[in-house]
Amino acid sequence: MKKLKTLLIAAAALLTINAFDVQAQAQTIGYVNYKNVESNYEFAKSAYKEIDTKYLELQQFLMDKEKQYKNIDSPINKKNFEEQVQKDFKAKSEEFDKLKLKRAQEVENNILQATKAVAADKKIDVVLDYRVIFTGGTDLSQDVINYLNSGKFKPINK
Repeated sequence: MKKLKTLLIAAAALLTINAFDVQAQAQTIGYVNYKNVESNYEFAKSAYKEIDTKYLELQQFLMDKEKQYKNIDSPINKKNFEEQVQKDFKAKSEEFDKLKLKRAQEVENNILQATKAVAADKKIDVVLDYRVIFTGGTDLSQDVINYLNSGKFKPINK
């Protein structure tokens, strides 16, 4: 009987030690609302404003060319004008698409970099999108926004 008690105590001690070890290895989970961070990030606001401005310039280009087209009398001149406008518009459109992609990538990279920094500071091991969290976890969204908009954050691409 004494051996059985000793064996049970030893087993309980091992289980207790094992439980502490599992807790020590457990990962801390955080989450971020990307859309919220993006909409409150000053660089993202200015980048998207720049994109909107370029888009309006593209629309204005087409409107100006349409007015010019109406003033052309000769069918041959109209055809040449159309071809030139198509060529110019294609170049401007490609330039716009490159700018749009570049700015979107810069915003995404900056948010990712800031999220990693905030998570490391708060000792968070895993950061997920808020839509996959049903319960628990730590919301890092406001901390990421604050870090991005503070003077502390130094983006890679700017």
